[in-house]
Amino acid sequence: MGVVGLDHVNIRTLDVAASAKFYEEVLGLTYQQGPAIMGGHAHWLYDDDGNALIHFRVMEPGATHSGAIDHVALRCRDRARVKARLDELEIEYTEADNLVPGVVQIFFPDPHGVMLELNFADG
Repeated sequence: MGVVGLDHVNIRTLDVAASAKFYEEVLGLTYQQGPAIMGGHAHWLYDDDGNALIHFRVMEPGATHSGAIDHVALRCRDRARVKARLDELEIEYTEADNLVPGVVQIFFPDPHGVMLELNFADG
């Protein structure tokens, strides 16, 4: 279908510092504040190869959400084929170009409300 791997998982947290410390200590990941995206600063944890595997989104107390998992991002290829499949299944999606330089993204929720982010480096 065009999915070639997991890109990252985004976790909602009330405390970015405590969450980052946990993943740094337990898994040896490195926290860095990422770029400003969609009105807020990104909070990313990187592996030894420089891949941002875990992203944090600040969760406001009392906010409605689908749980601790905010979204799952997948590395994909063949955007035209994936879009055709989504259209065939009548799945509504949003497309964003260049939120991340050189990447086109498609966003849509799964049946449980977890947002799926499909990343296409090939445009």
